[in-house]
Amino acid sequence: MMKVTMIRHLLGAISAALIAGILGGCGQGEPAAADPGPQGSGVNLATVPQSAYPLPNETDAVRFLNQSSFGANDTELAKTRQYGYSAILEDQFLMPSHRSHEGYINTVSGASLGDEHLMHTFWREATTANDQLKRRVAFALSQIFVISLEDANLQSFRRGVASYLDMLTRDAFGNYRQLLQDVTLHPMMGLYLSHLRNRREDPATNRVPDQNYAREVMQLFSIGLYRLNPDGTLMLDGNGQPIETYGPNDIVGLSRVFTGFSWAGCSSTSTSCFNGSGTQSPNREVMPMQAFPQFHSISEKSFLGTTIAASTNSDPVNDLNRALDVIAAHPNVGPFIGRQLIQRLVTSNPSPAYVARVAQAFNTGRYQSGAYAVGTGQRGDLRATVAAILLDIEARTVPAADPGKTREPILRLAQWMRAFKARSTSGAFLVGTTDDPATSLSQSPMRSPTVFNFYRPGYVPPNTPIATAGLVAPEFQIVNEVAVVGYSNFTRSIVQNGVGSNSPRDVQPDYTAEIALAHDANLLVDRVSLLLTAGSMSSGTRSLIFNAVNSIPYPGSNQATARLNRARLAVYFTLSSPDYLVQK
Repeated sequence: MMKVTMIRHLLGAISAALIAGILGGCGQGEPAAADPGPQGSGVNLATVPQSAYPLPNETDAVRFLNQSSFGANDTELAKTRQYGYSAILEDQFLMPSHRSHEGYINTVSGASLGDEHLMHTFWREATTANDQLKRRVAFALSQIFVISLEDANLQSFRRGVASYLDMLTRDAFGNYRQLLQDVTLHPMMGLYLSHLRNRREDPATNRVPDQNYAREVMQLFSIGLYRLNPDGTLMLDGNGQPIETYGPNDIVGLSRVFTGFSWAGCSSTSTSCFNGSGTQSPNREVMPMQAFPQFHSISEKSFLGTTIAASTNSDPVNDLNRALDVIAAHPNVGPFIGRQLIQRLVTSNPSPAYVARVAQAFNTGRYQSGAYAVGTGQRGDLRATVAAILLDIEARTVPAADPGKTREPILRLAQWMRAFKARSTSGAFLVGTTDDPATSLSQSPMRSPTVFNFYRPGYVPPNTPIATAGLVAPEFQIVNEVAVVGYSNFTRSIVQNGVGSNSPRDVQPDYTAEIALAHDANLLVDRVSLLLTAGSMSSGTRSLIFNAVNSIPYPGSNQATARLNRARLAVYFTLSSPDYLVQK
């Protein structure tokens, strides 16, 4: 209720003028023919062992889909109700990815590439891809293992950023240790956190290795600042103070590990290749960085209780593997990464017991619910971790004490597209950057303002009931007066006109199912509430939207126009309501 109170003024700000504005015009544009999309996984869903939960009703199925995809739609709702949670998970775990972000960028490489091209491929896949869970987890990982097009160093490498997002997608159901290595060696991460072209120390010139990645790989990508109990709570010393996981000497030791790596595709003994000058591979931005032994530190490297002894022979690959093994084996990783994935998929404030159950699945590489079991048995199995998150009792029910999570803006737009069968006239989903808080969403994929993401996982809005209750609300870090009004205006516009460039706008919703119910405000509001809020709309909000819909005369002089305007109004008011903005 605390988050609901803080957002409640959204509905209060909707005036008669806005109602009048959304009623203008009745043309929806002509959506393109449905993209046939990739083929399914081939799993016989009827044979997948059942989880501990019975077949879900409509509202429970939508809640599950809103956590495990970019949004529920009628097709996936019917499938989930018919086969159950475990069958949908198994189907998604084995669903191939048929289209890549890099592949899309390659098709438009002859054009003047801009950030908008990466936005196009992101929205296309978020809206239409069959491998929804993999894409959703990859998006979550992109907010933990952050790189950003906001950084000037990446502006010339949009193909590389696309390949980085592809890499996160490939690794979403793999092993954390492999993910950590792929992130570390991706040249876009090397550019972003400056360990590409990182040279060994030189006492003669007082040069020391760059420490940026050494710090962030511990603080943000693996173990965090303080030692954790298995349930994610802070481990305290004898004085009741948190215990730091690492110190300055650990950063120094690790910084020496991350020396001697640079662009791939040319001679590993070439100084010009290491520096990025001279003849370079045209694929260097999408190839894992390669080792250049002559630039790698041979000094002692001590970190996290491990020491790699000084040597006369440079062995950058072996040193890197040893370091990543130590980091990945740290007991903090399970609760640290697990809690953030819970926050991105399910709730901002998971209980310690929930975190502990997810961390156990991460540590053991196995998870079982009822007769359904998943995982390789290897520590860091992300498939088992994701299953543990989505099949936990706190995900499949709504604990009374759980305030939920604020739905981040990117997920709001994606869910609207999926719920109302949005199609792109061009086939390319020409939605550009959506950063501007005054006119858009305050958020664009792969354009975080800092390495700390759009918001920190532990953010607490100051001087609020949330702070008083000792809770966190990460997404509130990008919620302010400007963003609230900007979102409301943006939503009003897209519900009426579609979204994206061109005229008419490239991406158009299909309200056919809603229009068919528009004669009955009860049926219309119930359907929109189901798809967007999983049927959790409060009686007060429902009454407000019901009355607004009924304020539009029906049948009136133009029945088709009345039906469309009723459908649009129900969708717009719901998207602007606290019941929708707070995901339960």
